[in-house]
Amino acid sequence: MGCFSCFGGGDKEERREQDRLASAEARAKAAEAAQKRQEQFDQSAAGRAARAQMQGMAKQSANSNKGEPFLKWQMG
Repeated sequence: MGCFSCFGGGDKEERREQDRLASAEARAKAAEAAQKRQEQFDQSAAGRAARAQMQGMAKQSANSNKGEPFLKWQMG
């Protein structure tokens, strides 16, 4: 009575392992496809424009804080 794996209980474990491996493989393929899409976007005109815009925003934010501090503390 203690051997349930003899009556198909082991099939569940094997099925779980197969599902886990299939999920890992699907995630790896999805990550590879996403990386390929990102590379294609980076090489496209839209990708270059987005990169230039991000660089411009970074440059602007670096230059905007050269004056007085944004927050002034008053003691007294």
